[in-house]
Amino acid sequence: MKFLHTADWHIGRKLNGFSLLEEQKDVFEKLMTVAKNEKVEAIVIAGDLYDRSIPSVEAVSLFNDMMIEMNIRANFPVLAISGNHDSATRLDTASPWLKAQNFHLHTKLEQAMTPIVINNTQFYLLPYFEPFHARQYFGDDSLRNIQTCMALVLKEMEKTFDSDKKQVLVSHFFAAGSTKSDSETPLEVGGLDSIPLDMLEAFDYVALGHLHYKGAIKENGNVQYSGSLLKYSLSEEHQEKGIRIVELQDESVENQFIPLKPLRDVRQITGSFKELTSPEYYEKINREDYVAISLTDTAIIFNALNELRQIYPNLISLDRVVKETKQEKVSEKEEELIQLKPEVLLKNYFEEVSSSSLTKRQEAWLEEAIIQNSLEK
Repeated sequence: MKFLHTADWHIGRKLNGFSLLEEQKDVFEKLMTVAKNEKVEAIVIAGDLYDRSIPSVEAVSLFNDMMIEMNIRANFPVLAISGNHDSATRLDTASPWLKAQNFHLHTKLEQAMTPIVINNTQFYLLPYFEPFHARQYFGDDSLRNIQTCMALVLKEMEKTFDSDKKQVLVSHFFAAGSTKSDSETPLEVGGLDSIPLDMLEAFDYVALGHLHYKGAIKENGNVQYSGSLLKYSLSEEHQEKGIRIVELQDESVENQFIPLKPLRDVRQITGSFKELTSPEYYEKINREDYVAISLTDTAIIFNALNELRQIYPNLISLDRVVKETKQEKVSEKEEELIQLKPEVLLKNYFEEVSSSSLTKRQEAWLEEAIIQNSLEK
């Protein structure tokens, strides 16, 4: 079985106000070229098809074109799930009709228990879910964290394993052992959302979405993120984006990452106003890229933003290089505060001003906010 693993398309995403629909259409066409050249037997999309639960008309139109190209014109079976950015209800609207065309789009927890069989492989499509979905499905009010829920979900899946076939899990969550870009956060905050890798050992391959970096899991095993198709924040400037080609063989799993070159890249440039507005400098770079500029000048430069936009039309941010200044010695208490993690500081602050502790739901919101903030820096 040979398939293409991709995720986190975030169709409709904007980068500091710039629409990325043109870039998303371009990178999709490159994905399709790889799929055809590699002669894959299916395309797997591990969540976050859209960037918003209520996508724009333009975003929906683009995704419709993509579905037609993948599934009807190229005749690839498609195995997709909803992610945390998607509206499961909206995506589920057309799923019965899509299924008849061999386009399997799962948005509900219960759908994950029945595998999609293609050739010698069982695909389990597990959409993004929260503990309350599992409480409803299993009828168990004691289920309060994602790890406990996943243990039951995986146990149910294993009951349907066919020993003569390979098993692939497609899902959208944080896996323990991962590192995260600014579209995510360090693993330490992932208590509610992280899944230990050893829980996934029953599967021959686990195709994950949610983290935008292909190397988020350091171990080069059979649990992998494909990463996002494009760079969606400046923090991802140095990340290589693309897709994975996975081939399940009798005794092994071949997993190849194939980079896809974007229509416009994301880059940071630093220099003086005089240097960056000099033809000798800017004619050597692609000025159509999405550029973040840090000026080294200390003097006031009038109309700098407009002047730079004449040269760099896709300027996404402009700031000054902050020179380090000598800091006064901090007190022992201040030093202790500096060492605290953001979530601990916020919890302490909340308790101090409200005289009450965060609820479980508020803690989940806090964690999600910290994760999202680190992804978008």
